[in-house]
Amino acid sequence: MTLAVTTPSLVPLPASFEAAPPVHLTAVSRVIAPAILQREAQSLANAIAWRVGLELVVTESSDVTPGDIFFTLDTESDGSAEAYQIDTTEGYVAVTATTATGAFWAMQTVRQLLDHDADGWFVTGARIADSPRYTYRGVMLDVARHFFGVDDVKRYIDAMSAYKYNVLHLHLTDDQGWRLHSEAYPALTEKASGTSALGDEGGFYTAADYAEIVAYAASRHMTVVPEIDVPGHTHTVTVAYPEFTKETVIMDSVVEGAKLFGQALPVHGQPYVGWGVGFSSLKIDDPATDEFVNTIFREVAQATPGPFVHLGGDESLGTTEEDFAAFIAMASRAVQATGKTAVAWHEAGKAPDLAPGTIGQYWGFLEPQPGYEDEARAFVEKGGSLVLSPADVSYLDMKPTADHPLGLVWAKGPTSVEAAYTWEPTDIISGIAPEAIIGVEAPLWTESARTMADVFTLAFPRAAAVAEIAWSPQDGSERTWESFRTRVASHPSAWQAEGITFHNSEEISWIPA
Repeated sequence: MTLAVTTPSLVPLPASFEAAPPVHLTAVSRVIAPAILQREAQSLANAIAWRVGLELVVTESSDVTPGDIFFTLDTESDGSAEAYQIDTTEGYVAVTATTATGAFWAMQTVRQLLDHDADGWFVTGARIADSPRYTYRGVMLDVARHFFGVDDVKRYIDAMSAYKYNVLHLHLTDDQGWRLHSEAYPALTEKASGTSALGDEGGFYTAADYAEIVAYAASRHMTVVPEIDVPGHTHTVTVAYPEFTKETVIMDSVVEGAKLFGQALPVHGQPYVGWGVGFSSLKIDDPATDEFVNTIFREVAQATPGPFVHLGGDESLGTTEEDFAAFIAMASRAVQATGKTAVAWHEAGKAPDLAPGTIGQYWGFLEPQPGYEDEARAFVEKGGSLVLSPADVSYLDMKPTADHPLGLVWAKGPTSVEAAYTWEPTDIISGIAPEAIIGVEAPLWTESARTMADVFTLAFPRAAAVAEIAWSPQDGSERTWESFRTRVASHPSAWQAEGITFHNSEEISWIPA
């Protein structure tokens, strides 16, 4: 079944859309913008040059003529800082935004409105008024299990900002590698960054590398959320600073996983390249370890201009509940002491003395496992809020089909594109107000993703599906699976031109480039 869609191939779906006359682009078309929006205007001109082959002049001139693209800033509006409007009814593309951020999202929409016929390229006619449903629209890239360099992360930022994601959560540390240099504890990268999962080459970010990523994300109106995962997922610390860690605990699940995937068991103090979880832990109530944690969070916070620092807190299976609660109380306050808002995976909600205001990231299933709802609700009860990342629909590293060579299946996988699209954030955790949910995030763990081609193949088209949940109104008339699968069908032409691989899902009737 193919739905007759009145909205063009826009993903995510805008809040309001009306058809209007198109604007044809010619060699004399210009992109006009005030000084404050020149970067966004130039980004659009660059995109048009790449896609259309027209080198449009970017200017501050206010002399608008037919065929131009005209950016204006409405500083008097009291609407969302990310809101924008597009109107082609006057023979040119009028883009109005309340901030540069809104102008950037408008630019991404104009890119998707580009089309062509026998007469050449044009901007599909439209009257659009748009703003996001959620303020936090995140993607997570795990650079710990497999390391991805600065240029690769930039590619991920570009690909995801095109779908109006505004948060990049970087999972910087795990059992397989520590990826951010520490001035205070240099052995973390000297001794514990050289390998990745499956024995692949590792790597790490210098302070300059990390600053470059943060700045690049900011230029795409994305906030970087760094994650230092503690107290579990810390086998790398046993390699670099074993004095801060407990002895490795090999539980049955780790043994079974090692047999299933043909991997070696972790050995305390030696690099680990398997996929097991839960066997490592920092020492609890140890002054030296507490100082280590506080120092690391201070360094990360000082390097991160955004408001959030993620402390992890998941899968600490080798730590007693009492020790876990004590550690999370300390770690959440360590983040808070830096002036940042702490973010933690939902298990941290079980800690009675969790720092008030901490944001919880829920990664359980659509039907929460026992205790998970209580843990998630605890963040709200302590004055915090929630980000929803249900693993069985939003984890991009799940196999898209049972026979796909990439991905895992532990989260009720494989996960279809339809499943990634047809879930509702407010339906998962009972007993909380809708406004307690600040957004959604689509994580991508990289046990099986060894290259950026692997990453993109797992991410698309499901990342586009989750993006629509994050941005578009829940009750939009075309906010349906049938509409989405029709609208996204033409997007591979842009993906392929940008070197973005994707899963050629049989759920979608793709339109040839």
